[in-house]
Amino acid sequence: MSKVVQQIKQQTEGLKPVEALSLLAKLFPGKIIFSTSFGWEDQVISHIIFANNLPIKVFTLETGRLFPETYYTWNRTLEMYGKPIHAYYPQHDAVERMVSTKGPSSFYESVENRKECCGIRKLEPLKRALAGNEVWITGIRADQSANREEMHNVEWDEGNQLVKFHPIFDWTLNDVKQFIKDNNVPYNPLHDKGFPSIGCAPCTRAVQPGEDFRAGRWWWEDQSKKECGLHATGTHEEAEETFFEKK
Repeated sequence: MSKVVQQIKQQTEGLKPVEALSLLAKLFPGKIIFSTSFGWEDQVISHIIFANNLPIKVFTLETGRLFPETYYTWNRTLEMYGKPIHAYYPQHDAVERMVSTKGPSSFYESVENRKECCGIRKLEPLKRALAGNEVWITGIRADQSANREEMHNVEWDEGNQLVKFHPIFDWTLNDVKQFIKDNNVPYNPLHDKGFPSIGCAPCTRAVQPGEDFRAGRWWWEDQSKKECGLHATGTHEEAEETFFEKK
């Protein structure tokens, strides 16, 4: 484990999510950011940040293909907390070029096309959102899928050159639901219709009992790890040591 990741892991060990986020906000003032897609887990973290007035920027990726229920949850969150949620859109010229040449549903035709769409609508805007930051907060939980169980609550994101921290990594889904109930947190109504993981409308369906958490994402593809690349991880000791020395 690299030096910076190990240090943050030690400093946040045993802390409640609000305590850990408060500490990181002090350690990385103006350099800490949280990404929300308005799912259960992200709504929990948004509540913690907004209700406690933590100086952590909250943003979302507005792909242009979200569910109406997601926009509803977005509006409800703004109404309840009165805090900004910064929207990052894809570059219009890239979207126009892709749709003009391949049509609005090219992602169904091949994995390559789907990854192209994710790259334009999600990965490029994410790069812009994360630029200049040093800590990225996410709502990832260990039991969401098999490959996420291999992750840790503090990680180094090689592609984006920053630390990722998952404050509710060890929570169960029941923990999340109970927190939402206890704190009257607004959540996406699609969760009550069999959607545990919610992305773009054309690429997400409800899951059946016994199916994997992410079985409803890109369901037409034959693959074992249904990730779009937002949370790809890696290690690079030299890069992390340089990052740590700056602190």
